[in-house]
Amino acid sequence: MPTIFSHAVVGTALGQWYPSSRLPMRFWLLTAFCAIAPDLDVIGFAFGVRYDDLFGHRGITHSLCFAVAAGFVAARVCLGPPTSNRRHRSLGVGRWPLGAAWLFFSLVTASHGLLDAMTDGGRGIALLAPFDSDRFFFPWRPILVSPIGVGFFSVRGLTVLANEVRWIVLPSAIIALIARAVRKPARQAHVSRSH
Repeated sequence: MPTIFSHAVVGTALGQWYPSSRLPMRFWLLTAFCAIAPDLDVIGFAFGVRYDDLFGHRGITHSLCFAVAAGFVAARVCLGPPTSNRRHRSLGVGRWPLGAAWLFFSLVTASHGLLDAMTDGGRGIALLAPFDSDRFFFPWRPILVSPIGVGFFSVRGLTVLANEVRWIVLPSAIIALIARAVRKPARQAHVSRSH
């Protein structure tokens, strides 16, 4: 798996595409959380859950089904209860309907399993769980798998981080810069129309 830091970087880069100029801190916290949440399954190791089980590491929490469910919960938390309060709408998040926010947070959560499917280690990702227990990798797997636990603080951990800068952080930075460049003219047009 890539490190949780790199997963959060991808989520933050995707967040740059969210069509709003002002986003509250809860939006960014939920974006980062959705990007790393699938790895909460490692808690199962402490309870005897085996790696290959449905609830094992890279199991159902890495699936597209989980991404859709987590995306809905995150969207509801981010948008809060439906309201006609003007101040709530001015925060920017409320301008998107629930369905669009749900799609965004689902994509951010799904990015985790998709990135893990590009790693060079592990036993695959249960992308289609619970409907199919098979685990998958993509044919192209340039991302080094990160050591779990204290093994991260080693020469191998540094090698993994350097690899992630190349394959995850730099592409994420490019994605974020493109989003900002695309959104800037749209924001300026909106400001000029409102004056």
